[in-house]
Amino acid sequence: MKLLSTPVGVIVLSAGVGNDVVGWILLALCVALVNSGASLTALWILLVAFGYTLFLTYAVRPVFIWILRKTGSLANGPTQTVVALTVLLVLASAFFTGIIGIHPIFGAFMIGLMAPHEGGFAVKLTEKLEDLVSVLFLPLYFALSGLSTNLGLLNNGITWAYVVGVCACAFFGKIAGGTLAARLNGLVWRESFTIGCLMSCKGLVELIVLNIGLQAKILSTRTFTIFVVMALVTTFATTPLTTWLYPPWYQQKLELWKKGVIDWDGNPIPHPHEDSSESGDADALRKHYVASRILTYLRLDGLPSIFTLVSLLGSTRDDQMEVTVANPLGPSHDQKPPVLGNVHALTSVTTLRRPVQVHGLRLVELTERGSSVMKVSEIEAFAAHDPIIKAFGTFGQARDIVLSGQIAVVPEHSFSDTLLSHARELRSDFVLIPWSETGTMSEYPSLWDQKPRDPLANRPFAALVTETFEKARHSCHVGVFIEMTALEGPGTRTNSPITEKPTRQLSRVPDLLESGVQFKLADNRRYRIVVLYQGGEDDLLAVKLALQLARSESVDLRVVRAGTGDETDDEDYKHGPSDDFEFNVMRAGIPESTKQRVDFIDLDSVDREAVLTTLSEPTGGAETVMILGRGVHVGMSTMASTSSRDESQVLGPLAMVALNLIRDHALNVELMVVQAKREARDDNKEVGVVGGTEVGRVVR
Repeated sequence: MKLLSTPVGVIVLSAGVGNDVVGWILLALCVALVNSGASLTALWILLVAFGYTLFLTYAVRPVFIWILRKTGSLANGPTQTVVALTVLLVLASAFFTGIIGIHPIFGAFMIGLMAPHEGGFAVKLTEKLEDLVSVLFLPLYFALSGLSTNLGLLNNGITWAYVVGVCACAFFGKIAGGTLAARLNGLVWRESFTIGCLMSCKGLVELIVLNIGLQAKILSTRTFTIFVVMALVTTFATTPLTTWLYPPWYQQKLELWKKGVIDWDGNPIPHPHEDSSESGDADALRKHYVASRILTYLRLDGLPSIFTLVSLLGSTRDDQMEVTVANPLGPSHDQKPPVLGNVHALTSVTTLRRPVQVHGLRLVELTERGSSVMKVSEIEAFAAHDPIIKAFGTFGQARDIVLSGQIAVVPEHSFSDTLLSHARELRSDFVLIPWSETGTMSEYPSLWDQKPRDPLANRPFAALVTETFEKARHSCHVGVFIEMTALEGPGTRTNSPITEKPTRQLSRVPDLLESGVQFKLADNRRYRIVVLYQGGEDDLLAVKLALQLARSESVDLRVVRAGTGDETDDEDYKHGPSDDFEFNVMRAGIPESTKQRVDFIDLDSVDREAVLTTLSEPTGGAETVMILGRGVHVGMSTMASTSSRDESQVLGPLAMVALNLIRDHALNVELMVVQAKREARDDNKEVGVVGGTEVGRVVR
């Protein structure tokens, strides 16, 4: 039964216990001294252990690294042979340390130290072993600990007083030490107490140490039981204490306070000495671009749609703005040295030449697996080797677009909070979410799924989109892009890059242009954007975004303005005269270079047939993208009735009508649903917006 702990030692080490090497060495020394009958025996055990450590470091490890490189395990993950070899090394090392008088777990610990972390090998090896350990060995280990625990020995008041005293000492020692250390490093008191509570969690490592002490007869059964109760109490109390001390609203307030946006009482702090030139550049960009700083959710199945939108947004250049900044004295004073000597002028030129900055956020689910926790500790190295981020960066370099990428390992239920938190940190004005093509939260398609694809049949992803829409209402614009492949049923045929190939006879020399997936050349791709405007902030944002995309020479825009007879009672979606005025101003202010590619159509009312006619018009090979506002008001009851209320709350009733038309008629159309940022109302001072960030509660 002692060897049952050895795989646990590998997982515990891989999860980060290797940072406490000194503590484990001292524990091994203590066990060796207790198990030895004489001082010379203890010295012999220590010398043998030291020699065995040198043998593993200078003899076994180089051979192990050579095998990993020979089999390609460092680059592609451990092979079956490497996994089997690692397990054999763990068992052999545990067997040897058990023979010489040290607990077998220390042998497994040293093999864990020997395993390299380059290329994410330790994470990938843990992924191979953790299922076996979690399903088989770990329950047996806890069962062994439970069999060794005798609660019947806690049978009198003095013993229970010891239990209370041990728990109090454990709480006080860990919380006090962690709190003081955190406070000395500049954290506020509440943050410091939270760190202390997290440090008081004992968990699996405590049980391992207690079992070692019990088997070495350092602890009696009664003492072992007292400490097991203490470990359980401190572990179970960690989550409620942390949640109570560090709730989300306090985290948000503390973040704003540290950035200097608000004072400690929650009041906004004015900044009269801000750089006026920088704010002037930002204002100039906002007038021309509704989406200049974009945060996009990077998904494997959403990369095609992300690349399409980013390439269209990043291909826009405003030559007039460039000339104004680069030559402030006019064309007759075209002198390069003054501009080159002005750092701010160079920054402004770079910003205006590339007005769109895109930051990609890759979200990886944080699970209870040990490998998931290891990814958090090795996040920087893991992000550098992530293929999706590397592909995103390579695309930006090829298109000459300012891109950046980041990876975050968080629980699935906090995906929306993580997106909006990064949007606040980066001051993003637009959050782009590609819809799941797989129909699930997973990014990888299933070949066995024969059901017709329904974008809203995926409840977890629909909940993610709904949460993001609701939480970002007062902080930034949000857009959800649904690609054609996410709308195709089993019998749907489209003109997408992935086409159904006709049946051909087997030939000796196949045609390379006909075998495989065919893609259109970038120079030959054109896009037709269709926008339906019925009034409201969301529809107005859709028109602004479409006009920004229309600055690209490969985009043709059609704006359908339809009257509406219904109005909603929701103030956030209310249609006012100012919206129509701003729409008319944008319509009249379209640049001459864009007017020939922009078409406005005015209708008294619109129905399903009108939308279907607009989307079914011949495009001459251009790909059609329809942009709609998420606003809940629809001035056509016959269209709104086609969607259920729950589905309409995700993307809006009008978007559901468009989705049904696209699927029912197999249209070659992609859909984008946008929601505009609202100015928060000061109702009872419960909600406020400070520096573009929503503050949900003011705490004193």
